[in-house]
This record gives sequence, C-alpha cells and structure tokens, in this order.
Amino acid sequence: MEDLSNYRKSYDKSELLETNLSEDPITLFKNWFYEVEEFDGVEEVNAMTVTTIGLDGFPKARVVLLKRYTYEGFIFYTNYDSEKGRAIANNPHVCLSFFWHSLERQVIIKGVARKIAENLSDGYFESRPDGSKLGAIVSNQSEVIASRTVLEEKLKELEASFIGKEILRPKNWGGYIVEPQEIEFWQGRPNRLHDRIRYKLNPDFSWKIERLAP
Repeated sequence: MEDLSNYRKSYDKSELLETNLSEDPITLFKNWFYEVEEFDGVEEVNAMTVTTIGLDGFPKARVVLLKRYTYEGFIFYTNYDSEKGRAIANNPHVCLSFFWHSLERQVIIKGVARKIAENLSDGYFESRPDGSKLGAIVSNQSEVIASRTVLEEKLKELEASFIGKEILRPKNWGGYIVEPQEIEFWQGRPNRLHDRIRYKLNPDFSWKIERLAP
C-alpha cells in the first residue's frame, strides 16, 4: 500500500469573494482563463476534462482541448462515432472541468451537449494542419485495432491518395457545444476553507449565484 497522506500544500494565491463577481459566469471564466494564460509556465490552458455517461452506465472522463467559448457555451471537436460521441448521442448531459494548479483554481461545468452547425465544423477542420486532417479520417476512434503499424500504414496510403487534393471534413467528425446549466468556480484557500461559487441558470436565463461550503 502506498500512503499519500503526507502530500499536503497550502492554498494561498488568491480569493473569490462576492464583491468581485460578475453577473454571468462566462465573464468570470474569461477573466480566469486569461489570468492563467498569462501565468508563466502554464501549458495548454485550454485542456479540459469531458465526462460523459457511457452506454455501459459508467461515467468516463478524458482530457480534450477547448477550442472556443461564447456566451452560449463551450466548443470542442471529436469523432462523432467515438465512445464519447456515442455516449453524448445517448445522453447529452455532460460535465466539463478545468484544473489550473498554477493559480489553485478549478472550474466545473454541467451542461447539455449538441452538435454545432456543419459549416462551423467545416471552417475549423479547414484550419487544421494536413496531418491532423488525415489523422481524423484514418482513425476509427475508440475501435480496437490490431497494432499501431496497421494505423501508420493506413495513414501512409491515405497521404498518397490525397497528394494534390483538398482534404474535406469527414461527416462523422465535428464540433459539440456544451450549453452550461451550472458553473462552479473553486479557488483554493488556506486551511482547506476553499472558496466555491456556483452559478445556476434560471428559467429566464439569468444566473443565480450561491456560495457553497468547501
């Protein structure tokens, strides 16, 4: 047995008080995002965990990259036929989470995922490097494969077939927008008395702000 009980640290880099809250959570998210982005040493500030309820009834979490956010929601891209895509098709209620350890912050977002318009997925796909485009086409994401060699050989064949040709987005690949219903902001504080502020969406689309016990 490995005892991790001595892994301790004090959280004292910031605070989250009602006096400095915005009326909507997206503005606060934007402020936090840029503060973390400007902090030295932070890589992939847009890395987030997406949790879905799988077809087997188990929750499953994986890290993906946030590609855009608006007042409507948070957008990421994936293979629609992947495990996460099938899970979302069956149950669109998902959870997104960001953990920015450098500033002792966490954001947890509960929301409903839906596919974005095809032209938006087309536009993002066109912006990707050719290698990423071909990778999206060649990979039957989440399916069992015999070996990596098989995958690499398929990629070589695909590269040869697309020489001089435009690489179009496959129909089973595109974006989701997660429309938030609840967003919780967590700021680490001393003595484990962390600040937790939750925004809950009201029926009139305003936000109810509540403080939670740490």
